Amino acid sequence: MNDVGEEHDAHDAEGAAPGGADRASAASGGVTPTGLLVIDKPVGLTSMDVCARVRSRLRRGGAPKRIKVGHGGTLDPFATGVLVVLVGKATPLCDKIMIGEKGYRAVCDFSANSTTDDPEGEKTVVEVATPPTEEMVRAAAAKLVGTIMQRPPAFSAIHVNGRRAYEMARAGEIVELPARPVQVHELTVVRYAWPEVELFIRCGKGTYIRSLARDLGASLGVGGMLTALRRTRVGRFEIGQARVLAELPDPMGQSDLLLVPEDL
Repeated sequence: MNDVGEEHDAHDAEGAAPGGADRASAASGGVTPTGLLVIDKPVGLTSMDVCARVRSRLRRGGAPKRIKVGHGGTLDPFATGVLVVLVGKATPLCDKIMIGEKGYRAVCDFSANSTTDDPEGEKTVVEVATPPTEEMVRAAAAKLVGTIMQRPPAFSAIHVNGRRAYEMARAGEIVELPARPVQVHELTVVRYAWPEVELFIRCGKGTYIRSLARDLGASLGVGGMLTALRRTRVGRFEIGQARVLAELPDPMGQSDLLLVPEDL
C-alpha cells in the first residue's frame, strides 16, 4: 500500500456533457476555484479516480476545462479513508500535505503471504504449527517503532532506472528495492485473534503499511499480508472532517471548497 502519492495532478478521466463545461466556464468568466476537500475515499476507487470525479463536478459548475486537481498521498483501491484533494492554485501544496504525519487502522493476516503484500496480489497460505501469543505480537510490534530500515514492496511506484517498480514486477522481472529509513511513531495492537491482528499506526512520509505487515509477520516466523487499511489522518486533516463522494454537490464551485489554511 502506498501511503504517499507521487502524482500531484490527476489527469482527465471523466468527461462532462459535450460543450457543457466550456459554456458554463464562459458564463462564469472562467474563474478557477482554489481550495481543498477532505474526502473519505471508498473501496474500489483509485486516488486519481476521486480527483477526476471532483474535477468533473467543478467543470460542470463553471471551472475551466483544464482545472488542476491533485491529491496529497495515494491510497490504493482496496484502502479507504482520508484523501486530501487540492484544487487550482492549491495543487502545489501536495508535497507539504504528504510530509505530514499519517494515522492508519490496518488488519494483517498472519496465515498468508502475498506477492504484493496486500489483497491485490497472489496469496500463498503459510502453515503455522503454533500461532504466536498476543504478548509475542505486541513485543514484535514494539520493535518496529522508531526510525527503522524498511524495504518497499516490489509492487510500488518507486522509480528504478526510469521505470516504476510495479511495472517491472508485473513483467515478471526480479525487483530488489533497497531498504530505506522511515519513521514509525506508534504501532499498537488493537485486537488479536489468530490469524488476524488489527493495528493502529502513526508514521511519517514514505512508510509502507503493507511492508510493516510483511515484516511484523516475518519477525514472528509466520505469514504477513495486509488485508484492510483505513487512513484516519493526514497531517492536520482527520477522518472526522472527511466527506464521502455522495455528499458532494454536483455541480461544484468555489463555495464548496475549504479554504487553504494560511500556515500550510
